[in-house]
Parts: sequence; C-alpha cells; structure tokens
Amino acid sequence: MPTIKTRERLSEVRYEIRGELARRARELEAQGRTLIKLNIGNPGAFGFRAPAHLQRAIADHIHDTDPYTHQQGLPAAREAIAAFHRARGVHGATPERVFVGNGVSELIDISLRALLDPGDEVLLPSPDYPLWSAATILNDGRPVYYRCRADAGFLPDPDEIEALVSPRTRAIVLINPNNPTGAVYPRALLERIVAIAAKHRLLLMSDEIYDGILYDGAVFEPLAPLAGDVPCLSFGGLSKVHRACGWRVGWAVLSGDPLASGDYHHAMDLLGALRLCANVPGQFAIEAALHGTDTIGALCAPGGRLYEARRAVIESCAASAHLSLHAPAGALYAFPAVHGPAAIGFDDHAFALELLETEDVLVVPGSSFNLAERNRFRVTLLPEPAQVREVFGRIDRVLERRAVAVRDDIDCAAVA
Repeated sequence: MPTIKTRERLSEVRYEIRGELARRARELEAQGRTLIKLNIGNPGAFGFRAPAHLQRAIADHIHDTDPYTHQQGLPAAREAIAAFHRARGVHGATPERVFVGNGVSELIDISLRALLDPGDEVLLPSPDYPLWSAATILNDGRPVYYRCRADAGFLPDPDEIEALVSPRTRAIVLINPNNPTGAVYPRALLERIVAIAAKHRLLLMSDEIYDGILYDGAVFEPLAPLAGDVPCLSFGGLSKVHRACGWRVGWAVLSGDPLASGDYHHAMDLLGALRLCANVPGQFAIEAALHGTDTIGALCAPGGRLYEARRAVIESCAASAHLSLHAPAGALYAFPAVHGPAAIGFDDHAFALELLETEDVLVVPGSSFNLAERNRFRVTLLPEPAQVREVFGRIDRVLERRAVAVRDDIDCAAVA
C-alpha cells in the first residue's frame, strides 16, 4: 500500500510541549522510570483540584447536560462572561458577542480561520505560545514575529511592532500574562499597541488565560477596555486560574465597534455552528468561577504553593553558576537562560534530551516557543517547592558536566 500523504504545511508546525521529547518520556516511563514532567501547565497532574464550588455547579446541573446547546454557548454562561467583562470596563460586552469553546485552543483556531486568507499575516510575540503560530500556519496565514527581549523584561517594543505591519497584516496577538516568560504588560505599553491597531485597522487578539495568576503586586490590565472601539478578541477560560484543564472550557469575547466586526462575528458563529457546540457540562461552572469565591489569590501570595514554587525557581537560579532568570510576574512558568561556559555551543533540544535521559526531568526547549536563541528552557511552577529545588539540582548537574567539558576543550586547545 502507498503511504498516505499528509498536508505539506504540517512540516512547518512545531509543538514540542507534547512533541518528540514527550514521546521519549512515555517510552522511559514504560521502562519503569519515574519522571518529573515540567513540560506542560497541567495543574491536575500536580495534585491541584478544580474548586469545590465549580464541581458542585456541574453536579447540580448534570441532568441538563445531555442536549446540544447554542453554538456560541449556554445563554447563562455567556451572560456571566459578558457581565465579568462589563465589570472590567468593556463597553458593549453582551452575551451575543461571547463565544464558548472547547478550551481557548479551539477558539484560537476558529478565530484565525474566520480571519485569514492565504498569505495574510499575523503579528505574534517571540517567544510565543506555539499554538498561535501553528494555528496561523494551518489556516494558511504567515506568522510575523515581534521580539520580546529579556533585557527589556520580555516586553515588546511598540515601534518594532509597527515596523512589521504590512498590507497583508490582519491582527496583533498579545499573550498577557505571558507564556512562557511570565511577563505582565503595563498599561502604557498596551495603549501604544492599541494605537497601532487603530491606525492600521488591525484586529487585536489578547490571550488572557492567566489573568488571575500574578505575583508580588503585579497588576493585570485587560486589553479590551483600553481598545475601546478597536475590534478586540479577548480569550479566557477555566483551565489555569481555576485549575480545570480537563473540562475544556474557554471563551472569547468580541469587543469594539460592532459595525466594524459584524462580518467577523458572523464568520466565527458559522464556524462554531459547524462543530455544533462546546462541551456542555463544564459551561455550568462558568458563572461560579467568574462571580464566586476567589481561589487563586492565596496560591499566588507569599506562603501559597505557586508563590513558593516560584521562589524556589528564583533562588535556585540565583544560586546556580550556570543560570540566569528574569523573575516571572505572572502565569505558571519560568524561562531561565544558560550562561557562562555551559552556554558555549549550547543546544537547548540536546540539553533537554540529556536532562531527560540522565536525570529523569522533562522540560521544554526555549526555541520551541519560536525564539531564535537556543540558550533557554521553560519549566512549570506547578510542582511542590521542594521538588522544584530537587529539579534544579539535577539541572545544575547536567550543566556542570557541560561546563567542565567546555573548559577541558579550551584547555586542550590552549596546550595544542
């Protein structure tokens, strides 16, 4: 039988978070190895549970979950999301402009499919969450990257963003708080990006799935209230702040001038209808999540598990001779850099594979986030703090071996 030909554009798609290294990890586990997997922000895999009042909301309505619902989501759930955004200052946030999906991932794909013609461009951060690049490519668009440099606190330069705008540019994507860097964008920066979108008539797409996960007084600024009449699509969900990844509940809220975005609204509605509807049971938890008890704040405050895991990463990197770190202000990740002798000839993928094979730790290479530099890796902050410190001890062992080998090579070259 001839082999089945796959789509050519798949060769351009990378998703190392669940890619080759994760497959190798499964093979090692099948051999009986016990791994510490820091490759994915999956709270339930580290003992976190969705809040009890969200679980009760689903259980209390389980008898209502058998039928399909409207393609944009349950009316009560959409009203709860709209009310949440109105409270944030989003003018004109109504249930009719809310789309509920099977996680933000599905809505990213739908939103780009509704927007792009072949060859259209989307401005994306580098580093980015690679689903954004993949969805752009698979919907026949072209990712164009604006840099978020470490020496600028991983914040973008608005002048660079505007310089990348071309006649084919359709949208600017923001990830705030950022995955993988943990950067949180200040209001003044967001206002400048809104001005660029207004000037060039671009759609703003703001991935805000980590909006409640903040440390040391960092302040989250939602984009839509600043955007005003500029069309803006804001993404949120239950997976991270509410630790309910497996429920697959996300939403997107379309704001701005309804006349300017009317056709786009209809296109998203059509694509949502083609997949019938999103997971119904999880939608019954949305109102309780957005308008009920805050359950994330304590985890992010001093003494809370996420805060202390973050502290463990910061202190471990500070104590290491081989690592530097811009402390994450939000989200669930840290993005350390390798420096010094260990960084000479460093390849992030080879390092991640060596760490997995020799130390039973799975991380994600930094270049997997569409970053040109090859000296970074991403870890999640979800393990217990003691385990985080243990992981960084293992990371340092690998980096020390590399540093010794580099010094030996230098010494040999000097003697020769």
